Amino acid sequence: MNNSPAAVHESARQLARRSFLGQTAGLSLGALSLGLLDKFASASTNPQPIGRTDVPHFAPRAKNVIFLTQSGGPSQIELFDHKPKLHALAGTELPDSVRQGQRVTTMTASQKQLIMPSRTKFGQYGQSGATLGEWLPYHRTIVDDVCFIKSMVTDQINHAPAMTKFLTGNQLVGRPSMGSWASYGLGSANRNLPDFVVLISKMNRPSDQPLYDYYWGSGFLPSKYQGVQLRSEREPVLYLEDPQGMPREVRREMLDSLASMNTMRLEATRDPEIDTRIRQYEMAWRMQSSVPELADLGSEPESTFELYGADSRRPGSYAANCILARRMIERGVRFVQLFHPDWDHHTQLSSWCVGRCRDTDQASAALVTDLKQRGLLDDTLVIWGGEFGRGVAGQGDWTTLDAGRDHHPRCFTLWMAGGGVKPGMTFGQTDDFSFNVVENPVHVRDLHATVLHLLGIDHERFTYRFQGLDQKLTGVEPSRVVNEILA
Repeated sequence: MNNSPAAVHESARQLARRSFLGQTAGLSLGALSLGLLDKFASASTNPQPIGRTDVPHFAPRAKNVIFLTQSGGPSQIELFDHKPKLHALAGTELPDSVRQGQRVTTMTASQKQLIMPSRTKFGQYGQSGATLGEWLPYHRTIVDDVCFIKSMVTDQINHAPAMTKFLTGNQLVGRPSMGSWASYGLGSANRNLPDFVVLISKMNRPSDQPLYDYYWGSGFLPSKYQGVQLRSEREPVLYLEDPQGMPREVRREMLDSLASMNTMRLEATRDPEIDTRIRQYEMAWRMQSSVPELADLGSEPESTFELYGADSRRPGSYAANCILARRMIERGVRFVQLFHPDWDHHTQLSSWCVGRCRDTDQASAALVTDLKQRGLLDDTLVIWGGEFGRGVAGQGDWTTLDAGRDHHPRCFTLWMAGGGVKPGMTFGQTDDFSFNVVENPVHVRDLHATVLHLLGIDHERFTYRFQGLDQKLTGVEPSRVVNEILA
């Protein structure tokens, strides 16, 4: 028996070829002699951009987006929206004139809505004089680089529908996420990495808040536009590695043969999911070399880890993911979305919220600083925020450290930086209770319209035909670009 490397290689090649032909119903040997293999192999190594040819509609201000999604509803009352008058009203019931019939969740519907003042001290920072709570000390260094929107509004009061609306424009499952729309319209400058990448924080303790994959799904768009989740494990993407003993040349031949048949089937049926399958196989092939290089932070200097904090050395941490996000932007990835869960502080606000701030504060500020130092911030839009805010009434006994805050959709704070947004600005205002917006409301739909605008896309013209309708991210309800915050 010949066990030489050449013989083993040839044996593997023949086995792969026989297995492939045997499992492919209806394939004749003549089909393999049509000359399509070399033609497709050549095309696959230089794929065309998959974005639409009619966008951008005008010169974009941002080329890339990093969305720092704080899942669970950070408390604007403790972090951004300073309301000093609440201390004089502590323990009194929220006036009906302020509440205006707004419903609360079943978790607080049976208790009196007693006002709980902020648990933090506030200060003003930077030349802009932005107000920040003491739990975000590193944010003080970037206040003159960001725009705080304190008048965000949504109409969903529970997590899943609110997050679904926050990311897809509709509270019902089945619509494309922002990242998928960006991928569909613009594609990416890097054909060796996905257009839309998702990173989820690996928590030091198990998270009790689910993150559903439809948050970064493609909805009714072809599935090639959905977000690709990178893991913090040894294999950032499952099943990306070749089986043991499979030579690369053999794998390439198999992919070329499969692509040829899929191409013939695509020409016959025009099924877009076949095109997705072709592209997924080719992307996986290229990612076998690009992803390990991307995920290896060993090439980063010591100064990077000092900037992002000690937790940035822990694979999968929010801080490490922020470094990965910057590395993706450097490589031309269009849309990077980070998810950090557990901002849902119904109890123990003073420890729970502080913990999430410690997870994210330094790294979020470092990301903005890092992008700015590298000359990337002007072309990169950074967004920080969650699906809604927290209510002014204490949940539980407001006088104790066990007290928390319930969900609140009527107002919350979000910040944006770079990518054509005015730096050092605070936009919008809430009432003295941080309960209602009283100046310059920004609905989630307006946020979507503005993000698309910064990418050079007119949200009214950017549509996809589905079920007989021209669907769009901003839906059919009125929405506007928030021109006041544009640089």
